[in-house]
Amino acid sequence: MKKFIEKLKNIWSIDELRNRILYTIILVLVYRIGAYIVLPGIIPSELGKNNGPTGLLGILNMFAGGAFSKASIFALGVMPYISASIFMQLAGIVIPQVAKMQREDSGRRKITQYTRYLTVIVTAFQASAYVAYLHSPAFARAISQDFSPFLFWLTTVIVLTGGTLFVMWMGEKITDRGIGNGTSLIIMVGILARLPQSFSEEFKFKNSQGAGGLLILLIEVAIFVAVIIGLILLTQGVRKIPLNYARRIIGSTNAAKEASGSRDFIPLKVNSAGVMPIIFAQAMMFIPTIFTGFNSNQNVSNFIGELTNPRSWVYNLIYSVMVIAFTYFYTALIFNPTEMADNLKRNNSFIPGVKPGEPTAHYIATIMDRITLPGAFFLAIAGILPSIAQLFGVTSGFASFFGGTSMLIGVGVILDTLQQVESYLLMNHYDGLMKTGRITGRTVTNPAKTITA
Repeated sequence: MKKFIEKLKNIWSIDELRNRILYTIILVLVYRIGAYIVLPGIIPSELGKNNGPTGLLGILNMFAGGAFSKASIFALGVMPYISASIFMQLAGIVIPQVAKMQREDSGRRKITQYTRYLTVIVTAFQASAYVAYLHSPAFARAISQDFSPFLFWLTTVIVLTGGTLFVMWMGEKITDRGIGNGTSLIIMVGILARLPQSFSEEFKFKNSQGAGGLLILLIEVAIFVAVIIGLILLTQGVRKIPLNYARRIIGSTNAAKEASGSRDFIPLKVNSAGVMPIIFAQAMMFIPTIFTGFNSNQNVSNFIGELTNPRSWVYNLIYSVMVIAFTYFYTALIFNPTEMADNLKRNNSFIPGVKPGEPTAHYIATIMDRITLPGAFFLAIAGILPSIAQLFGVTSGFASFFGGTSMLIGVGVILDTLQQVESYLLMNHYDGLMKTGRITGRTVTNPAKTITA
């Protein structure tokens, strides 16, 4: 405890780090307050009479910190910005002109501006869809009759678009002037904001079962901690490929010195795709719900019901296969072994026993395929853990933190934030946060190029 207090004093004694932390906290508080401000034309007292959305809308509600189900001005959160960013990232893979812009500083600034413009368009479309969602039976009573349908649509689209742009601005400011990783930090805060209430509901449920229920709760907490440790290992797991640098001549012709070749390594992430495969798989599993109202065949309806039931073995089997498939697909999109091999060649570095150029690219691709398989399996297990927890009697709210999208994002962002704090401590000649070594986040670097996981 004494060392922990000493670490906090060291963090607080660094002026720049203290100001960044305070700045981040203020913007996060503004975001959480805004999540409880309802849209114009919405009656707040009527919102508590409906259950939260499920399926894909449940994911959106989770990313928005519950603001989606509260009909808040931040109901769409930062998801339109993330969608626009993913689109521009994929465009860089497909369109050569965009890929060229991504390699230049001026081009990256243009892409950032294009992403903002695209965010406005995406938000306007999603806001219009959200208005239709508010007219569903679950929310229809919450809409004030003083607003005409057109006026309600217009004000809602404008307010939601402005709210998303404001959240996007806060994320960028946290990245520039705060602790960093602004967008991810906002999402994480929204997700973890649900944890106290979910744990409280689980405690009440288990407490109603007597002393045996509290013992089960302690076991659940122990398993919860074990899951977090497993997700940390999955997030930070790397396969190190040894790397050598060629000998170099340093100095002028008269006083030249030959520097011996140095050794390093290329860290390849076991889970390069991050949380994206789970998000894609959840979105795909939501598609069958569209056809539930168009089929009168009881057998087909029962099968669709199994596909959309997170507790069924059919759902979990198909969901796991999709996570594994999307892990390979997304890794192939973001990981370019040919480009990495070219960077190694330009930096006069090579993998021992492997020829530069195409053989190096083939070798790196083979290693990546091998380590992606166990990473994909562990990611699939992490994805279905919340469903397994519900089968064992855990309430749905608390079960969502036993893996899945919630904890993968939470663990990754916390590791990134701790890495930022530790970097400031080391730059100011303080000890790091860990005695056994430095904290590594989701971003690892090699001598040839920065690889973002």
